[in-house]
Amino acid sequence: MTATADVTAALQGKFPQVTARASGDHPAINAPLADAKALLAVLRDEFGYDFLVDVTAADWGVEVSPRFSVFWHLYSTKDGAYLRVAADCVNDVEPAAPTVSDLWPAADWHERETYDLLGVTFNGHPDLRRILMWDGYPYHPLRKDFPLAGIDTPLPDEEVGAITGATAKPVPMAGGPFVAKCGKMNLSEAEPRAKDESWNEAREKPASE
Repeated sequence: MTATADVTAALQGKFPQVTARASGDHPAINAPLADAKALLAVLRDEFGYDFLVDVTAADWGVEVSPRFSVFWHLYSTKDGAYLRVAADCVNDVEPAAPTVSDLWPAADWHERETYDLLGVTFNGHPDLRRILMWDGYPYHPLRKDFPLAGIDTPLPDEEVGAITGATAKPVPMAGGPFVAKCGKMNLSEAEPRAKDESWNEAREKPASE
């Protein structure tokens, strides 16, 4: 049997609805969301998956249901084995999953990032708030329906306000797209730069000018 089949068969005694998941790299399984936390605890305590590598999610698009799936990537430091656990969120509008921050404290920031960028709530998390975007930001930038170019959004920030002449204006795009020079050059010139550097230049301009 494959490693995926081995893990799946071993778990099905306690979790009959666990199924093997197609994967191009590591063994992977599907689990019902209701069983996910109990299953993850068993994987940690009885199967030796003691290290949580990552917690993340996927948005399959508004035309798909279930729209969101949560993924936990585990690693056994004893056996050198990886395992991916996937569970579909049952609510396409307000996706949620149980926190595992009490099983692996490292899940704290992983879950906050997933909440911030994909809008998946982790029930029971001790401090679920944004970790990259600012408090009050109304969007989740990694969702499929979020435009690639972003959305102009008021940013109540004094530093930006001082440049733009207001206390809350759309966040500047900072000059994208970004381009890099070709051919022989000094390495310091090889760093990609925005076509429009005016916003950065305004920030760096001496106050006396």
